[in-house]
Amino acid sequence: MHTSFSPPSFPRLSAARISSRKVIRAGAAAAVAFGTTGVLALSSAPAIAAPAACGHPTVTKQFFGRAFDSYFGKKLPVFRYTLSNCHRMQVRIITYGATTQSIVVPGRTGKLANIALGFRTLREYVTKDSPPQGGGTYFGETIGRYGNRIAKGTFVLNGVRYHLPINNNGNSLHGGTIGFGNHVYRSHIVHTPGSAGVALTIVSPDGDMGYPGRLTLTVTYALNNSNDLAIHYHATTSKDTVFNPTNHSYFNMAGEASGTVYGQEMIINANRYTPTDTTQIPTGRLAPVAGTPFDFRTAHTIGSRINVANRQLLIGQGYDHNWVLNRGGAKPGQLTFAAAAWDPRSGREIKVFTDQPGVQFYSGNFLTGTLVGISNHIYRQGAGFTFETQHYPNSPNQPNFPTTTLRKGQVYNSTTIFAFGIHH
Repeated sequence: MHTSFSPPSFPRLSAARISSRKVIRAGAAAAVAFGTTGVLALSSAPAIAAPAACGHPTVTKQFFGRAFDSYFGKKLPVFRYTLSNCHRMQVRIITYGATTQSIVVPGRTGKLANIALGFRTLREYVTKDSPPQGGGTYFGETIGRYGNRIAKGTFVLNGVRYHLPINNNGNSLHGGTIGFGNHVYRSHIVHTPGSAGVALTIVSPDGDMGYPGRLTLTVTYALNNSNDLAIHYHATTSKDTVFNPTNHSYFNMAGEASGTVYGQEMIINANRYTPTDTTQIPTGRLAPVAGTPFDFRTAHTIGSRINVANRQLLIGQGYDHNWVLNRGGAKPGQLTFAAAAWDPRSGREIKVFTDQPGVQFYSGNFLTGTLVGISNHIYRQGAGFTFETQHYPNSPNQPNFPTTTLRKGQVYNSTTIFAFGIHH
């Protein structure tokens, strides 16, 4: 299956990973490009000295099981793709939920660790990750149609009121009871001169979970030899709709079974955030982070202020908020630095670049010790964190927020890059 669309222009990530405050200008040399097959092409310039025989990144495919898909009314085969590069970085993607199962990266001494929380089996993803009855963790899922919350499960578009399933404190979360993480995607391997990856496609029917329009989404993951994992979203709709996809990977830079992330350091490139009411719906205010535990403009450990008696931290039981990214006058489609986190001991670091206006940082507050992870360790509170690049929660009901309306005839294109390396 091939998806046809015009390629936007994206720049290369340099060996230095780009200054953390610098806007990545679209149209710069050596692009991340998307061709007629939905392929990403990332520059393969290595972040560290590569072996002389550093080969092209590779992709392998294996059968992972079968899962029921409500779109088709039957069980479908699920596959797992393994993306690997010459620095021994490895990313595993399963076609159920277009889900990131694991991300293995080296530390300062070369020691490998999986830094993404996940499950070992397909059955666990089906029954525990985002079950229709609620209470899921959404480990690694592609979230849709709408990442984050919509107040009271309703919005008005073109004068028509739409109603969505309620699954979180009286609101609709992450697309409803059966979101994009609960479906099996069609898939195919993609190769470019600088990267290798997998393209995954889902077709959501008109009225799915209450959302208007038949929406076709292709999510493409690609890995290069700079240890950059790019995620690109391409979507079209048959009717005007609202759309806000994201990736829900949980990270722990010391390793997914290492304990809490509270001692890991973090920066978020934002002067403001969106405080919420008691049901975690934004009030509409863009509040300054200055003088609050939400100020990560300079590095702090994740846990250094998480126990401060702050009303917003009480509501979220920790951090579970949207930050309004400083985009420095960037134009739509331009990637800017959003956030970074690193483990001081191992040196493993993630930097996030995105064209989205916000990022939801979540500190794993609702991991309750009831789930056993991919390496047979229990996940407890604070075992991982998310950087969900996105538009703001409840944007369809907040006219002062950037719009999430996708019109019939428009093409949705968005890219986020998770750049892994060693913190210096």
